[in-house]
Amino acid sequence: MHTAIKKDYSKPLSRRLLVVIDMQKDFVSGSLGTAEAQAIVEKVAAKVAKHDGKLAYTLDTHGPEYLETSEGKHLPVLHCIKGEEGHELVDSLKEPLRDALVFEKPTFGSVKLATYIAQDESISSVELVGVCTDICVVSNALLIKAMRPELSVLVDASCCAGTTTLNHEAALQTMRSCQIEVFS
Repeated sequence: MHTAIKKDYSKPLSRRLLVVIDMQKDFVSGSLGTAEAQAIVEKVAAKVAKHDGKLAYTLDTHGPEYLETSEGKHLPVLHCIKGEEGHELVDSLKEPLRDALVFEKPTFGSVKLATYIAQDESISSVELVGVCTDICVVSNALLIKAMRPELSVLVDASCCAGTTTLNHEAALQTMRSCQIEVFS
């Protein structure tokens, strides 16, 4: 006697979310650009092109008063000013991410992104790539992990760049310590 196995179609299918963190012109070739950030652009674009799940990206977003903010007083370099070219995604990611979810954020981590992920239980895993490993990538990874501790949160180290190589490695170690899966 065979028992029919019923599938529950009332729940949405699980899915993987790839989040591209701050791959903006100012962080790659602009006012805060680095050779390390430039070196990962094509790797990130290839990962986005191969990804078969949902896509999202963040945009570091500031106004002209940036230098008057707490962050601006600690990092007095105008960058990612909304409406200016440096705020835009790098050219090779504009088309592949045209239909992705966008999360503008005024600071390192996006509470809106983490809240979205926390509320969407159909998301089975989240992978992060982008810049800067030691500021915005680690901040977003930790926010997501704090809001969904049982969710698989991954970071592809080969598709991330830090402010320095040492800071990149330190951030990767911090994420490993917080049960975020770091791989290359």
